[in-house]
Amino acid sequence: MAYTEPYDALDGKTRDISKAITSLREELEAVDWYNQRVATSVDEELKGIMAHNRDEEIEHASMLMEWLRRNMDKWDEDLKTYLFAKGSLLELEDAGQPGIDSQSKLHIGSMKD
Repeated sequence: MAYTEPYDALDGKTRDISKAITSLREELEAVDWYNQRVATSVDEELKGIMAHNRDEEIEHASMLMEWLRRNMDKWDEDLKTYLFAKGSLLELEDAGQPGIDSQSKLHIGSMKD
């Protein structure tokens, strides 16, 4: 595992978070690989095995996301905002930012006071 900061300067929780994020990245990569193999397999049994493997990797990724939600600041707040949200995620993002208009992406407002 590669760290961008000196290993000894990181506390145990930060190292654990790094392990979880690295593992999540690996699980998501595996989901992508299996999904591509499902899409291109001609043998139906092999396709079913690959789909099963892909779904297992999705389960692993979901478990890691939940661990991160419980153990790293901001995950809980953002997952509650965006996960299972209805409608446009971009409009939801813009609605929470004062001065941002979902149509123009920039809203200066009145120059008169």
